[in-house]
Amino acid sequence: MSNRIETRLAELGLTLPPLLPPMGTYVPFTRSGNLLFLSGQGPKEPDGDWLRGQLGTEVSVEEAYRRARLTGLRLLAITQSALGSLDRVQRVIKLLGFVNAAAGFKHHPAVINGCSDLFVEVFGEAGRHARSAIGVASLPEDITVEIEAVLEVA
Repeated sequence: MSNRIETRLAELGLTLPPLLPPMGTYVPFTRSGNLLFLSGQGPKEPDGDWLRGQLGTEVSVEEAYRRARLTGLRLLAITQSALGSLDRVQRVIKLLGFVNAAAGFKHHPAVINGCSDLFVEVFGEAGRHARSAIGVASLPEDITVEIEAVLEVA
């Protein structure tokens, strides 16, 4: 089997993080036919620390973009675990991104672009997707973003 996407990750200097156990009574992914549904994930540093804080009070848009990108890498790690190879991803269908934001914050899409841009860099045109970026008053562990995905797979 080809390792085209894994090679692309290496070219981009990206490493997938280790998998984490779910924080509740759910699984990291489910598959129905040719669709893979990924549970919401949040950003962690490579040392394992959660990246916490609210947009509009504690965290800049640029830093939150980086955190959304790290969250995207976690989604890719779960996908690789589920499928055995990222080359089995045919298309990213949809992302749903939640931003831990103070009242009046207006730049939710710019934050979730961190994950969206990563998926386009990794998968090319197949990484372009439908998306929602929603502001919320809080997230588990006070993380900055939480992102879930739906992928079409072979």
